[in-house]
Amino acid sequence: MCGIAGVINFKGPEDKTDLLRRMVGFLHHRGPDAAGFYQKGPAGLGHARLSIIDLSGGDQPIHNEDRTVWIVYNGEVFNYPELREDLVKADHRFYTNTDTEVLVHLYEEHGVKMFAHLNGQFAFAIWDENKEQLLLARDRVGIRPLFYCQQSGRITFASEIKALFADHSIPRVLDRQTLSDTFICWSPSGTLSAFENVHQIPPAHYAVVSRDGFEISPYWDIHPTDGGSTDRSLEEWAEEIRSLILDATRIRLRADVPVGAYLSGGIDSTYTSALVKRHFNNRLCTFSVAFANKRFDETPFQEESIRALQTDHRTTTCSDSHIGDAFPDVVWHAETPMLRTAPTPLYHLSGLVRESDYKVVLTGEGADEIFAGYNIFKEAQVRRFWARQPESINRPKLLERLYPYIFAGDNEKAKGYLKAFFKKGLGNIHSPFYSHLPRWENTSQLQSFLLNNIRTEIAPIDSFIDSFQKDLPDDFMTWRPLTRAQYIEIKLFLSNYLLSTQGDRMAMAHSVEGRYPFLDYRVIEAAFQLPTRYRLNGLTEKFILKKITRGVVPDVVIDRPKQPYRAPISSSFFCEDPPDYVGELLSQNAVKNAGYFDPQRVTRLAQKARQNPNGLSSERENMALVGILSTQLLHHQFIKNFPSAPEKMPDNITVDVGPE
Repeated sequence: MCGIAGVINFKGPEDKTDLLRRMVGFLHHRGPDAAGFYQKGPAGLGHARLSIIDLSGGDQPIHNEDRTVWIVYNGEVFNYPELREDLVKADHRFYTNTDTEVLVHLYEEHGVKMFAHLNGQFAFAIWDENKEQLLLARDRVGIRPLFYCQQSGRITFASEIKALFADHSIPRVLDRQTLSDTFICWSPSGTLSAFENVHQIPPAHYAVVSRDGFEISPYWDIHPTDGGSTDRSLEEWAEEIRSLILDATRIRLRADVPVGAYLSGGIDSTYTSALVKRHFNNRLCTFSVAFANKRFDETPFQEESIRALQTDHRTTTCSDSHIGDAFPDVVWHAETPMLRTAPTPLYHLSGLVRESDYKVVLTGEGADEIFAGYNIFKEAQVRRFWARQPESINRPKLLERLYPYIFAGDNEKAKGYLKAFFKKGLGNIHSPFYSHLPRWENTSQLQSFLLNNIRTEIAPIDSFIDSFQKDLPDDFMTWRPLTRAQYIEIKLFLSNYLLSTQGDRMAMAHSVEGRYPFLDYRVIEAAFQLPTRYRLNGLTEKFILKKITRGVVPDVVIDRPKQPYRAPISSSFFCEDPPDYVGELLSQNAVKNAGYFDPQRVTRLAQKARQNPNGLSSERENMALVGILSTQLLHHQFIKNFPSAPEKMPDNITVDVGPE
């Protein structure tokens, strides 16, 4: 895994050497092993390398036989050996053993139709000298990031936004609409980023940049059938899914360095780890997070998995203060406002992986999205059932199965709140966003902390919904309700939050590459051909996955109550010895000077948090606190105090681009 950067300037000559060095320097954490550069004509490319395949011969940029096509690449194409074999048969000549060079020749062979051949997680830039054309592309689900900024005939691109800001001509301004969207759906939406005029290539899209302009096009999407085209049995479906996950795991072990695995104590990571142990590696090293705060800890289930799998296991224990202390670093790497502290323990976890001399880990992300593992899918199921008899007393009691920890005991206030929350919009079952509207509307109330002038500028929640609806497939409303809910979750939550803020950015902060067997596109496509009852059966989530894993994963892990991954929030910032930055950034002067939030409301929220050192009880107030504090940190780090140069600058190496 690596960091890429580049500048294409069709306006006129530009010496890009110093700029490329600064850009790559800001990506050093993504690729500490080597740096490389290309500069010729309108184009300049830079690369920071984390060496995983062809350790001695894979430095980038990499070129074709006559040195007219050049690539900088972040990621892995897991089926590269098979692709290479086909390309050799087609008379392409290779000078490395990398998957990177496979992409160069695949581009020569297929052009922009190359993506249909790729199975991987990637972001790359290919410069074609003869055409004076740049191809930017990103993998199907957005595992690897790629940002860009256009400035009248000049485009700058990079794996992370901080590398773009190495170009001092790019203004650094937080995007108020993105701030608003984050306070609705937890992350930027569409092509937006946290900063004005900085955009991202969407997942499953490529962009062509030339003197004629800039055009983005899709190359893949989910096309579900929900099992409607076949009458296959559950056993037949299970065998296909089992085989695909096994092969997805197998090819993700391709590396010239050891591959470890995250082990959360849930069914997903335990299953992929078990597959590695059973079929490929009897000395697997696994890693997990434990919490000192037992409300969030999953150690007992992790221990069950470790005993069953007999892995070489290592754990990092995260206290509330560990989260508070590391949060500024987390925001620096995430580059976006956040409503959760959950990325922070994963930042510590990747640090443990790197300290253990591992660069690559398998992880179980994606299974909840494609096999319907989240409570939001079950909530929608219950609400649709309830909507048939909205005055029923018994139907809403099904919510007790989803949230037993809230409904336990005599907490009538909590029970009443939850029922009222899910009853809002109960009868609006024909909305394409029926599954998500209660949460969006609840989270959007956090916008009340924004200054009045910002609230009048930003588009309201209805505009956000209308904008998102325009991008839905034409046949979206013909899909089953569960499938629609899953598609929304994948498009909004998976790539822009889970795989970015919790995934790529926290792992790469410590130069660690995460690999995701469940997000192999073959597994995704098969999951969306399943009858919906095999994904969510009644209120049993991940129904087919539980069937497949029975006998491989301990029963206690399969049958455990669903526990969403979460981390302490307000108690991380207002503990006995709170970090200094918290009081400084939440002070009335700091909030007023930044100019995003109402200082009086922020002061009242901070005072309430100080008075409750065990943590705020309101979920909404916890999200507001993290959202405000992360935005204040972004302003402090990127707007007020952005460094003029990175701490580590690569050697000034320019690739010889002349003919051999």
